[in-house]
Amino acid sequence: MAAGKEIRGKIKSVENTRKITTAMEMVAASKMRKAQERMRAARPYSEKIRNIASNLGKANPEYTHAFMRTNNAKTTGFIVVTTDKGLCGGMNTNVLRGVTGKLKDLQAAGMGVSAVAIGNKGLGFLNRVGATVVSHATQLGDTPHLEKLIGPVKVLLDAYAKGEVNAVYLCYTKFINTMKQEAVVQQLLPLSADDMHAQTAASGTQHGWDYLYEPDAQSVIDDLLMRYVEALVYQAVAENMASEQSARMVAMKAATDNAGSVIGELKLIYNKTRQAAITKELSEIVAGAAAV
Repeated sequence: MAAGKEIRGKIKSVENTRKITTAMEMVAASKMRKAQERMRAARPYSEKIRNIASNLGKANPEYTHAFMRTNNAKTTGFIVVTTDKGLCGGMNTNVLRGVTGKLKDLQAAGMGVSAVAIGNKGLGFLNRVGATVVSHATQLGDTPHLEKLIGPVKVLLDAYAKGEVNAVYLCYTKFINTMKQEAVVQQLLPLSADDMHAQTAASGTQHGWDYLYEPDAQSVIDDLLMRYVEALVYQAVAENMASEQSARMVAMKAATDNAGSVIGELKLIYNKTRQAAITKELSEIVAGAAAV
């Protein structure tokens, strides 16, 4: 029964694995609800600041902020938002596949790449493909904090303001629902008043406002556009965290179900092996008795 003992050991191992995946599924389900609430709480602020930025961009065409100017540099910036941990299905793979496609197009055009990595998985990927990582933020925990994101992201924003980067792309996973997450690679800079106005119109707020500026329009627009970019990055991180917990819960549920199927198959094999051994022993006893 050496084979039976080995099969029992495999069954025990898979059962232990199933206990772990079940626990991880329950933890992810708990964190998922909090992450979704946090993400939805951030959306009204992002939408409102987008509306104001759109209106200001249309109201002051005589002043052009650095974020709204087009640069002719030979370097493109990327802000890649991924998770710190794995075991969340193909979520990171999907967004990194989109980044890879964009990198190939830029390299074919002879463009350089500067990147900011938010999350360990993205940092490791960028190092492997040879991209220049100017800054990174890892170990963010379960709650995104804007003060931990501003520093790394500002390195790329300042480079764009100086004309060293011709565009900045924000790459993250957008939360659609618990079962579906969508990889997004969107242009963050240069900002376009027409694009912001189109997004504002899509949200159903097409009216405009006239503003009084204190101390002056330039100071207000400078600060507002910086807050606007920060809000987009924070929202991307919040969406990515909600997607992470949802993807992990689904992945652990699938792993638990697969473990149950494997255990059932191993038990069937064990029972067949045990029955074959018993039958063999009975045949030997009967044959011995007949010989006597």
